[in-house]
Amino acid sequence: MSIPEFRGVNMDDNLLLSFEGALAHHADFERELEPFLQALELGADKWMPDIVKGKRRQSYSRAAIWKILREERGERSTSVGLYRKKWPVLDMSLRLRFPPLPSSLQVWLDVQPLALFAEDESCRSFMEMVRAWSIHYPAPYASAHSMADRELAGFPHFGREAEVSRKDGFDKFYEVFWLNVFGPKLVESVGRERMLSTPAHLVEELPNGSVLLVLWPTAADFANDEARVAQARAHVHLRPDLDFDTVLRTLRERSAALAPVEPRFHPDLAPLLSRLPDAFAISERQRKIAELNAFRPPAPEEWLPVALPSDVGNPERVLTSYGDLSEGLVAALHTKVPSIMDATPESLTDLDFHFWRENFPERYKRDLIDGHTAPAVGAYLGDVLVKHLNGEWLPRRKLEESQVRVGQRVWLPFLRARRYMQSRQSLLDSSLTQFFREAERHRA
Repeated sequence: MSIPEFRGVNMDDNLLLSFEGALAHHADFERELEPFLQALELGADKWMPDIVKGKRRQSYSRAAIWKILREERGERSTSVGLYRKKWPVLDMSLRLRFPPLPSSLQVWLDVQPLALFAEDESCRSFMEMVRAWSIHYPAPYASAHSMADRELAGFPHFGREAEVSRKDGFDKFYEVFWLNVFGPKLVESVGRERMLSTPAHLVEELPNGSVLLVLWPTAADFANDEARVAQARAHVHLRPDLDFDTVLRTLRERSAALAPVEPRFHPDLAPLLSRLPDAFAISERQRKIAELNAFRPPAPEEWLPVALPSDVGNPERVLTSYGDLSEGLVAALHTKVPSIMDATPESLTDLDFHFWRENFPERYKRDLIDGHTAPAVGAYLGDVLVKHLNGEWLPRRKLEESQVRVGQRVWLPFLRARRYMQSRQSLLDSSLTQFFREAERHRA
């Protein structure tokens, strides 16, 4: 589940908890969830949900949760979303499963930013919440860790690490995260004495035989070298068949992949390139920033030093047809790219990003692009040059020869648009943003 306001807000890493515990009294879920909500309300502190969502959104209250769970109830399950509409951001889902499926409570809890958990108190509150849940709803396995590091480890999805362990009869630990809850079967597979002697910040045996293990005092510091050494020691302790140096090297490689990279984008394209990393998984973003720092688009070639003479009999009619093309683009995209209504240089950047995010040149049919989209983009691009750079249209019979005079040069917006729409990469190599900036520089 995702609440619309926060789609695409993943500028920072998140703390992700995946938890699946047993339900004792599925028929009376209000009573059964009382300890769950009490622990959440005590532990959430700075990231307390303020919205609950099913088919409709409501302000957070237990009454609203009960109502949504009843409304969403099917034969085998029901669910509710819990969100926070201000920073820090919370995206949380709660699903209850009923017989004939095993009765269970599934939680996917995502708090952003991870930096919130650089504080000891926030981490202690979080641990207490998970401890309470683990006592009331026994779980075979649960974990909380950096979303980015989980992705690099290969466990980005709900319960993925438990699913992998189940294939081996819960006798292997493929990863040890910042916070872990090991159910009795996993504990016994390793040996309770060995489990309880794991070198870690906290190792606590719970009343139901589970073990709560926390590697390091603060979740946000998972990637520093001391925390990685602690992570490797705990993992190798639980998996004596593994080599410590190999495990530590892998963890350090992950830390290096997540190390912040300072953006140094091409100045013409910085407004566009700065938006691209957020379209990738959190674990890939620093690498993408480094790649985009190195990207240097070729200089625009769609210009002439001297204008081609007009070869159309009725220039006004041709310019009207260009206007129709431009208006068609606005009509098609104004809901997805609202700034297109204003025909500003900023709207060109918004169009660049929209077409890149949608992978438009490679998702849509070539005849649609060549026959409709590219000409419409060219007309719109030319209109922006006319409007903001005091340009003048010089129409030609052949669309790609049509020009806009700006200063001492003439520019070919339709030719630029055709090249622009060849591939996803060409949207960057031949961006509308860079074309405008180059024309702007030469206006004088």
